[in-house]
Amino acid sequence: MSETMRAISQDEFGGPEVLREVELPRPEPGPSQVLVQVHAAGVNPTDWKHRAQQRFLGTPPYVLGWDVSGVVVAVGTGVTLHKPGDEVFGMLPYPHGAGSHAEYVTGPARAFVPKPSEVDHVQAGAIPLVALTAWQALVDTAHLQAGQRVLIHAAAGGVGHAAVQIAKARGAYVIGTASAGKHEFLRGLGADELIDYRETDFADVVSEVDVVLDTIGGDYRGRSLRTLRRGGVLVSILPYGQEELAAEAEQLGMRAETMLVEADQAGMRAIAALVKSGQLRAEIAATFPLAEAAKAHELGETGRTTGKIVLTVR
Repeated sequence: MSETMRAISQDEFGGPEVLREVELPRPEPGPSQVLVQVHAAGVNPTDWKHRAQQRFLGTPPYVLGWDVSGVVVAVGTGVTLHKPGDEVFGMLPYPHGAGSHAEYVTGPARAFVPKPSEVDHVQAGAIPLVALTAWQALVDTAHLQAGQRVLIHAAAGGVGHAAVQIAKARGAYVIGTASAGKHEFLRGLGADELIDYRETDFADVVSEVDVVLDTIGGDYRGRSLRTLRRGGVLVSILPYGQEELAAEAEQLGMRAETMLVEADQAGMRAIAALVKSGQLRAEIAATFPLAEAAKAHELGETGRTTGKIVLTVR
């Protein structure tokens, strides 16, 4: 192995043009860590949001990226779950574990699980962050049960299309909001009912749902509360305004939560099982080589993609 690696870094906040390919020292795994040679890494909205402005990571320079699919090349002291040569996928600890938009990355051994042989690295590299977000929202937070009704906003997006599949795997009745051109795609994933948000106010036509997954924020939150039954749950993946949202929901006899995704081996094992059984797959909107990360950000920021954008590293 080389002592250095290619990575995509930035020295300042700004548009995609601030991203540049650099040569950095290859990291070494510390105790309880693994060193993974990255084969593919998803690009998510949180990547371009961090690129453009200060959020959780402080000020640049830094390497972005949380999704990883690749091969373990070294393990640190105390690691028993993985061995060199193992194909793994997972999500680096969010938010401070970023760094997968590079040829190598280190992370906690328990952030990774074996990659199902049924999928390639591009598919595996697209899945972790969006699927963990959906799983932790629907299963861990909302406790979605078979037969319940769930409303998923931006259902054709990265988190949304993973959530549709996870909800169907749980036996739920799935209602999604998406533009009309994406309805056929979502029906193929199992969505039961679809609303073209450009033509119809979902709050006028949806009622008595058990769970809402909010991936948009803004006035969608208050309008979504109108669709819930008493005792229902709204989970927002936009981590702001928790106190106000919770108070409004409580007045209506409902529960509302905001959440950030967390690295989670139990969740990743559940996701890997869904991938292996064919119940969960990522729609790949586009792939770009690592050196063209700026183009990936440009495409993502249009907001017009269906599914995930992936950087192919090896």
